[in-house]
Amino acid sequence: MAKDLYSTLGVPRGASAADIKKAYRKLAKANHPDTHAGDAAALARFKDVSAAYTILSDAAERAKYDRGEIDADGQPKAPPGFGGGFGGGSRAGEGFDRGFGGQPQPGGSSRFDFAGEPGDIFSELFGRSGGPFGSDPRMHAAPVKGADVAYRLNVPFEDAALLKPQRIALKNGKTLDLKLTPGLESGKQVRMAGQGSPGPGGAGDALVTIEIMPHRFFTRDGADIRLDLPVRLGEAVLGAKVRVPTPDGPVMLGVPSGATSGRTLRLRGRGFTKADGSRGDLLATLMVDLPSDDAELRSFAERWATDATRNPRSAFGID
Repeated sequence: MAKDLYSTLGVPRGASAADIKKAYRKLAKANHPDTHAGDAAALARFKDVSAAYTILSDAAERAKYDRGEIDADGQPKAPPGFGGGFGGGSRAGEGFDRGFGGQPQPGGSSRFDFAGEPGDIFSELFGRSGGPFGSDPRMHAAPVKGADVAYRLNVPFEDAALLKPQRIALKNGKTLDLKLTPGLESGKQVRMAGQGSPGPGGAGDALVTIEIMPHRFFTRDGADIRLDLPVRLGEAVLGAKVRVPTPDGPVMLGVPSGATSGRTLRLRGRGFTKADGSRGDLLATLMVDLPSDDAELRSFAERWATDATRNPRSAFGID
């Protein structure tokens, strides 16, 4: 049974270009030679899906295939009237009544007077310069590109926020700088054209999946960055200027007097770069830090009798 390119990729004939590409990527990855060393069956499947994708991903070639003008190998099908075979099996009156040598054939048969090996007939018709139809490279399947190669790149938290270029070592021996783009998220895939495996039709691409590494005290909240900021009791009570870390480096932040734990202060433009090029903010949540064993503080708290008259939990509706 003749091969069917749609069946090879596991998609219906009406599949969209996106569905065809998705199916190809899945099958190519599942049967890639890099992960199936020595597996002849996997290599054959990989070649089949690559060849099918070469034709079905090209709108013009796909249309020819759908119309039956080319076969599953991308080769032109014989024009009508050529069904008698090379040896002259057509009925009288059908096909040509002269051979290629120009000699009339008895009974109007379609015997080919072809000077050469029978196996060369289609190269004469469709491929060889000077043949009856000339040489048209579009009549042949395009050479298959090499396979895409997948990479995973771990990007430091601050570098991701600032979009610092990242150096990546490729399997082909090259070391390149990868430019990060605004709106960067973990799981984003970046395509580096021509940096994949070599092939007759050129090298495939490198597909780099970005993974933003966690930070020891920053956490991401959309385009904003959150930070729990410890402050001393005196800084919270009296107010102070304190140094705060940001991806851009430390900056000074004003803590208002009477600040309590849980209050959040905003440093504008110190977060991640958004898709529109603007930046989110850094949100610093104050955490009043008390020493575990400070005799003076303990004595002060014991003398602070007025504190007993205030219930900070009154909003809970309990005494």
